[in-house]
This record gives sequence, structure tokens and C-alpha cells, in this order.
Amino acid sequence: MIEQLKDDVQSLEEELIRWRRDFHRHPELSFQEHRTSATIRQFLESLSLPIRACAGTGLIGVLQGMPGGKTVALRADMDALPLREEGAKEYLSENAGVCHACGHDGHMAILMGAARLLSRRKSEFRGTVVFLFQPAEEKLPGGAQQMIAEGALDGVDAVFGLHLWQGLPTGAVACMKGAMMANADEITITVIGKGGHGSVPQVAVDPILVASHLVVSLQSIVSRNVDPLKAAVVTIGKMEGGSAHNIIPSQASLYGTVRTFDREIQSLIEKRLGEIVEATCHAFQATGVLKYDRGYPAVVNNESMTDLTLEVAKKTLGGTCIKNIDPIMGGEDFAYYLQEVPGAFLFFGMGDGMGFPHHHPAFDIDEKALPQATLLMSSLALEYLNIGCA
Repeated sequence: MIEQLKDDVQSLEEELIRWRRDFHRHPELSFQEHRTSATIRQFLESLSLPIRACAGTGLIGVLQGMPGGKTVALRADMDALPLREEGAKEYLSENAGVCHACGHDGHMAILMGAARLLSRRKSEFRGTVVFLFQPAEEKLPGGAQQMIAEGALDGVDAVFGLHLWQGLPTGAVACMKGAMMANADEITITVIGKGGHGSVPQVAVDPILVASHLVVSLQSIVSRNVDPLKAAVVTIGKMEGGSAHNIIPSQASLYGTVRTFDREIQSLIEKRLGEIVEATCHAFQATGVLKYDRGYPAVVNNESMTDLTLEVAKKTLGGTCIKNIDPIMGGEDFAYYLQEVPGAFLFFGMGDGMGFPHHHPAFDIDEKALPQATLLMSSLALEYLNIGCA
């Protein structure tokens, strides 16, 4: 059946590109994917699939094959980023300050393509395919948990997802056993001092000075407290405070992220952050408040589902498509699905000729990846169901 799918997917290429570009022109932020959801609903209705809303703007479509067999879920995320797009492409974002700079527009097109291909062959396989169109991957707390709470995985035996990846050549596949993406946490540090005039700092407590010391001191956690054979990142990405050149403010804030794979390292960093914030602020007669929000957990692939993914990739795209990469410190709420049922998350290369990374305002994808990725996801669902019927 995979050979037949290879022929079918070629006829879908123009449609896949059209779908992707339509989503790209009309990006929507997390939990605001109303037009996106309506477009997908209309498409699923055209396939006569049962559909239900989930997690607000999310959708679940169900394709029933021959009676019996197992149930496999395929997931695509829907949301865009709060970023003003740059460039001169004909399908530039028409929603000012919002753009698909991560590839979710491609993910949706790929899942729609898989639904089209598989619905044509529902009399040729036993079991059920569930299509999960999930809102809000880009913003904590994300949409996956709500999808699960509302029954997205009820009766599902396995789940698969992909991320189009700029760091891989077009058509390449990377999937690894165990932790593939990191715990992604957010931190906010508020430093409370005593405001005053910039000319008489001795009567004030300068929170900007304290915050500056914190930016430097916090880097010692990874370099001096974390086992050098363990991976961890502490990054302060935003510093906020003050209103004028000659005013010492009463408060300053730091915003950052912590990335880890190991739960013990995650807890160690949270503990050390609190200790350093408290001690540093005390040393300068200020007060510090740390808010530590644990975000998406690590994406941990099931071993047998990873083996299946790589086997199907070789079968559909050829043995040379498989690439080895190291785990990355990015976060993904697909992790929540993998905590519930066996599955695997893969990176699919689309980087040929693409010079800008994910989350860059000029980000784009090589659209030649779309039919290849559609073939892989469709084949993965079929191969899983065939194994389940063995």
C-alpha cells in the first residue's frame, strides 16, 4: 500500500502548498485560531469525517477503517507567533504582528494531506486514525493538556507527531529513543529596592544594579552546580526596569528560561535560583521574588515506536534519509501525549535553501518537504495499524 501512497501523494503537492500558504497568509495566535479552525473543519467535513471541537479552537477528526484493529493518532499544531514577518514572498502574513515562523502552517497542511490520502483507502486497512489539530503549542500552558483532558487520546493506542526542521536537509528524518527535547521552564525574578534620584544613590537601593549582578551570578549554576556531563541552560532573555535616565526605580524584573532533560537537574536549578536570588538581593539590601513555572516536560520517545518510525522512513524515503542529531533544548507540548500513550516525535528536514532559523521574522520552509512528510505520516499510521492487526 505504501507504493500506492507514493503515487497518490504526488498528485497532492500543489494542494499541500496551497493549504500551507493559505495558513501562512492568515496566521493566528495561541487559542485564537478561529479562521484556521474553520478552514480545517470545512476540509474534514469534505472528507465526511466525524469531527468534534476540542480545547477551544482545536479539532479532532476520526477516520474509521475496516472494523477492529487499533487506533493511532497523528497530531499537528495550529498557532503562529507574535512576530512581524519580514521578506517579500507572495504569501506574506496579512495579520500584522503575527506570522508562522515555526512551520505550524506546514504541519497542518501535512496532516490534512494524510487525512485525504488515508480517507481514500479506508476500506484497505483495519482500525482507526485520529487526526489531532491542536491549538496553542507556542504559549504555556499549551493546548495539549487541554486536548487530553477533553478526551483527545481516549481509546488511542499510539500517537505520532512531527516538526518541520530547518536544521536538516529537505527530506531528512531524525528521531531518537528517549529524551529528544527538553523540559522548558519559565522564570520571572522581581527585585524590589528603594527608588530615588540618580544623583544621590546612597539614599536609594538600586534594583537595576542588583538585577545586573543576578544576570551574571545565575550563570554560575550551570558552570559550577550542574554535573558537566549533564545538559542544562539558564538564559535571561528580558530585563525590565526604570523610566528615565536620572531616576533610580523601586523595582526591576528579569525574565528567562531554564532547559533541562533530567528532573533532578531541573529541581537543582530551581533550588539554586531561589538561593542566589535571596542571597544576592539581601547583600544589596533589596528583596527578591522568584517565580518558577515548570513548562512543557521533556519529549521522551517510546523505543519501539521510534524503531517503527525509522523503519517506515527508510521504507518510504530511502535509507539515506535518516540523520543522527543530538537532543535539542527546545520544548514541545507533544510531550504530554507521550506521557499518556506510546509514540514518537520526529524532525523532518525542510532546510534546503532556507537561510533563517525557526522564530526568525524571515523564516520560511522548503515546500518540497510537504509531500514527503505527508507520505511518511500516512505510511506511519498504516504500518502501525498493520502491526496491530498481525
